[in-house]
Amino acid sequence: MSDDRTHVVSDYVGSVFRRGREPMEPIGFSPDWEDQPSRHKTYLGVRRFPLPPGIGLPLAGAADVLFGEPPADQGPPWTIDSLAALLRLSYGVLDRRLRVSWNQDSHVRVLYPEALWGRGTASGGGMYPLEVYWVAGAGGPLTPGVYHYSTAHHSFERLLAGDLTDQVRAACESGAGAGAGLGEADGFLVVTVRFWKNSFKYNSFCYHVVTQDAGALLGSWELIARGMGRRVNRVLWFDDERLDRLLGLDTEEECALAVVPLSFGLPVGRRTDSADPVDRGGLIDRPSFERSARTRTFEQIEQVHRAVLADRRERPEPAVARGLVPVARAGGEDVVLPEPLTDRLGPDVGETLRSRRTSFGSFTRSRPLRLDELATVLAGTVSGQRYFSDVVPEEVGLTGLYVLANRVSGLPSGTYRYDGSGHRLRVVSEMPLAEKLQRSYYLSNYNLEQVGAVLAISGRWRSTLDAYGSRGYRVLNSEVGAVAQTAYTAAAALGVGCGAVLGFDNIAIDEWAGLEDGDERTFLFVLLGHERADSADFDYWLD
Repeated sequence: MSDDRTHVVSDYVGSVFRRGREPMEPIGFSPDWEDQPSRHKTYLGVRRFPLPPGIGLPLAGAADVLFGEPPADQGPPWTIDSLAALLRLSYGVLDRRLRVSWNQDSHVRVLYPEALWGRGTASGGGMYPLEVYWVAGAGGPLTPGVYHYSTAHHSFERLLAGDLTDQVRAACESGAGAGAGLGEADGFLVVTVRFWKNSFKYNSFCYHVVTQDAGALLGSWELIARGMGRRVNRVLWFDDERLDRLLGLDTEEECALAVVPLSFGLPVGRRTDSADPVDRGGLIDRPSFERSARTRTFEQIEQVHRAVLADRRERPEPAVARGLVPVARAGGEDVVLPEPLTDRLGPDVGETLRSRRTSFGSFTRSRPLRLDELATVLAGTVSGQRYFSDVVPEEVGLTGLYVLANRVSGLPSGTYRYDGSGHRLRVVSEMPLAEKLQRSYYLSNYNLEQVGAVLAISGRWRSTLDAYGSRGYRVLNSEVGAVAQTAYTAAAALGVGCGAVLGFDNIAIDEWAGLEDGDERTFLFVLLGHERADSADFDYWLD
């Protein structure tokens, strides 16, 4: 490692990977569910601007989005309707979920105060700790200003009137160097994380989870944008603290993780004069509602967060990413996979995201996962493997994909590496996995013996830290989350059950995948299989 900052991040990632055998601090921690934070951040004393419903806008089919070529350019200008659809279908409230499942909290979900409201994007533990801000410029459909997306109301809460887009642009360019990928944007979506909304449950493990959550949201935006014939850039390099001050955030409690520039293509009106919040100490002082009577911080989160913030190096050249792509090891037989079942995929990608849900304990071995179904999910999933270069027209994936086949018809039980370019599996080791999977999973919300297959998303984490510095951890986890969200979407479109989990013994999975040597490690796991036909459910979709 190059310095103390990356050493801090390296120690944290190592403790994450070992947590199945060595619990992370604080030992014996138990969440205070009676004092948990609100699932929706709301600001006090602000005016809300309702958005269009965001549902019903015609989008391309899931097959075209997952398997078609991405748009060659940014596509048509954005509108208030398309922006509303992007937000609602990804992070807005879509339905109430009351399925009887193996999840430990199912019995309280019948009570309205404990209701679980579903969203299109997956989130670790269903915590949804991310916030979305819209910095509107003079060329957009709204009065220039800074807005917070209220997920509870599907509306914008205006925090400040005035055009601060130049400040966002400056924060991005100072963090990334020349060519920050901002184009002609006249507005910016800023994704932030409020740590307490996740750490109250996951304590020190929080930073690992929320940086993958950010990737899942960005992955959803990419899918929805493709469904509209557009593409979105992800800006992951910026001056964090400058951007946080602009949004009125305390960086220790809530900080920016990504910026997405959008262009509305409208005539630019008169700009509103605004002071530089960096020089003036911040312009937004609106308070937000805090449900928890007591909040706390966790030392490991603070350490890794500060290490990332302190690493001020500019984004490396795009060519660096090509040297970080996981490479399959030589040897091993190849299994050529069937062509994807594109004709079996469901409706447009918006409806697919609305139907996405987690298959807690619902898998059954009575109907094994078919090889062509596994092949379809794999081929769709790799479209999420991309560290997008906004300087040259090139997309490079920083992640690898392994298959732990348990009950897949036509495929012996064992571990395989997926080669997306050749659409084939390379045999790592054939062995019975049912008992091994169950022993290596330390939660009780799944019976792994019933699962058809486990997808393990991997990355070369030490090499990424060496190349990108401390921020490389967030960059890599961002792609991991996006890949998991794409897998969810492909499975939902095909009608296959799916569930992303972190509760595995990473060390055991790495051994089965042949990753004992080198720096490639598994980060996140996606369970696939068919569900029981007699699951009790509750149909409560919101329009």
